Amino acid sequence: MTQSTGLGPEDRKIITLARSARARNGVAEGAAVRDETGRTYVAGTVELDSLKLSALQTAVAMAVASGAQSLEAAAVVSDADAASDADRAAVRDLGGPATPVLLAGPDGTLKASVTAG
Repeated sequence: MTQSTGLGPEDRKIITLARSARARNGVAEGAAVRDETGRTYVAGTVELDSLKLSALQTAVAMAVASGAQSLEAAAVVSDADAASDADRAAVRDLGGPATPVLLAGPDGTLKASVTAG
């Protein structure tokens, strides 16, 4: 269960989806983004010899490839203590600087909520 009190149901949902992607795929991070129509895109870390993307970068790329014009919110589940600059930049590129980026631990507990800007 996602322990993210104070968040709305849609934000709790993307944290839960990100957490599920991380667990299901056995990767270091899981992420989910919600576009301007409410559609969600879920991804895990990509670790290939020729391609390395964080989970959040992958989720943003999936949204773009599916025709999303903007983002309402993004979430990443990770052991990290902060969303990386590269992750925030990917969210900012599609959603703008005010787009919320939620960082949760593997147990779903919200660690930080920052903007992409």
